[in-house]
Amino acid sequence: MKEMTPLEEIRHSAAHVLATAVLRLYPDTQLDIGPPTDSGFYYDFDSEIPFTPEVVEAIETEMKKVIKENQRFEKIEVSREEAIGMIKEMGQETYKLGRLEDIPEGEAISFYRNGEFADLCAGTHVSYTKKIKAFKLLQVAGSYHRGDAENKQLQRIYGTAFATKDELKEHLDRLEEAKKRDHRNVGKDLGLFHIDEMVGQGLVLWKPNGAVIRQELESFISSELNKQGYSQVFTPHVGKLELYRTSGHFPYYQDSQYPPIIHRDCLSALAEEGCTCSELSNKLEEGEIDGYLLKPMNCPMHIRIFKSEQRSYRDLPIRLAEFGTVYRWEQSGELNGMTRVRGFTQDDAHLFIREEQLQDEIQGCLGLVKLVFSVLGMDDYRVRVSLRDPESDKYVGDAEAWDKAEKALKEAVQTLGVDYEEELGEAAFYGPKIDFVVKDVIGREWQLGTVQVDYNLPERFDLSYVGSDNQDHRPVMIHRAPFGSMERFCGVLIEHFAGNFPTWLAPEQIRILPMNDELVENAQEVLAQLKSKNFRASIDKQSGKLGAKIRKAETDKIPHMLILGQREIDEGNVSIRSRNNPDMDGTRPLDEFISSIEEEISSKTLPKERANT
Repeated sequence: MKEMTPLEEIRHSAAHVLATAVLRLYPDTQLDIGPPTDSGFYYDFDSEIPFTPEVVEAIETEMKKVIKENQRFEKIEVSREEAIGMIKEMGQETYKLGRLEDIPEGEAISFYRNGEFADLCAGTHVSYTKKIKAFKLLQVAGSYHRGDAENKQLQRIYGTAFATKDELKEHLDRLEEAKKRDHRNVGKDLGLFHIDEMVGQGLVLWKPNGAVIRQELESFISSELNKQGYSQVFTPHVGKLELYRTSGHFPYYQDSQYPPIIHRDCLSALAEEGCTCSELSNKLEEGEIDGYLLKPMNCPMHIRIFKSEQRSYRDLPIRLAEFGTVYRWEQSGELNGMTRVRGFTQDDAHLFIREEQLQDEIQGCLGLVKLVFSVLGMDDYRVRVSLRDPESDKYVGDAEAWDKAEKALKEAVQTLGVDYEEELGEAAFYGPKIDFVVKDVIGREWQLGTVQVDYNLPERFDLSYVGSDNQDHRPVMIHRAPFGSMERFCGVLIEHFAGNFPTWLAPEQIRILPMNDELVENAQEVLAQLKSKNFRASIDKQSGKLGAKIRKAETDKIPHMLILGQREIDEGNVSIRSRNNPDMDGTRPLDEFISSIEEEISSKTLPKERANT
């Protein structure tokens, strides 16, 4: 068991205090689990009492009483039979007995007791409840028992705890800022995307404004790929099961994939034979019947493109890139706007290389990821190197190939000059990987770009190229995606910029505000000049005071406003009010403004001062 940090111990202890308080107030409640998390803690409850804000406030008050009592946390080691007796004595059989069964035979079983409460728990905890000096209950959410939608939905109370009140206040302030930046709300306000129940949960509809952001990002990365010698490809949204059996994605990851697509004639024949669902599943896994699968990964199709013709060592590296849409069956409770979805588009690429090219190509991939983050002002990141756990059986391929792949990644990441950590057991089943964990402007971390080295899929698909010795050789693959997924990346960007995008990304870059209805015709002439330069611009033609038009443009987060009055028209000028660059505010000739904006867009300048939102 991984040793807890002092902060994790505080949060774990706070979760037990939460359960203590709930049972004091609502004794008939059934408890499930209550672990610490990266940002706090939670506990899952089965209660007939709805945990309304008023109820949560009462629970928080009771928690303060428990803490004030300074109860001691005491570890009690018991036999399995004693554990069963304790759970039954507490009337907590519904979920705790199942959790007890999760503990393998022969492993130690322990409870932690504080005051009148005892919980099945491996620990660890602080010594006394008064060590919990700063905590706050945050929200209530639904949570299926064991994360399975087939099970009963429980009520999960989230909270957080810190060593000091100042740290808690700083965290709560950050949460408040995060609410203002929530991409689901900002996306709705700015008309960026929509998720429609009739279309399906986790399936994003990109609205025109959101499509502009996506197109600009795709254009940006495509330009860089062209410079680096990538070739763009397109592949279908479905593929035969045999393709994914060969790659290993099916059936190993079928729980996170959409069900296979089987022709109705085949299903009818199997039904007539009395084939059960379990038997059908076995036949699919064994390859006795075939079907199709909504694409969970792009790599097998790129592999088949590589294999479609004979390759020479002179052809390598071959770099195939695609904005490829893939589909994963995420649990409904895990879906979250654009950042956790069921259908998403990866800025995916697969490089087929000679082994001696490996280090240079990894460096090229890392450089591309760094460029993306730099352009978007996301330079604060750390790196995670995910490695194979030799004790696990989930990985394919021989140890020698894994050792070479891991060595190459470690050497590459050391050249980045940033902090990195190694995580055993977190590699993909076919190869180790580098993940970039980016910190946004309010300090939250997001896992975004990734680079993976793969010796195994070339082996599984029997890939080869003709070497200089006129013999067949096995290529090495690199998988890489600087954005990761367009949906997730855009969701993160919305929150990072709070919707106040750099001018090159903004769906509407310039809005013209005529001071009265008589000046709309003159505004049309200005608009025509802006459109001729391919700016995304519009005119506010609504009748009303200028102040209201300015406030509307600010709410819509328009980077630049051009105020047009009779004086500006007479002098051939425009009056500029800029969100993205306050230095531009003032009156100047239209041509001068156009030159400034062209420079701002071509250099992808970040907003100089982000407005409060």
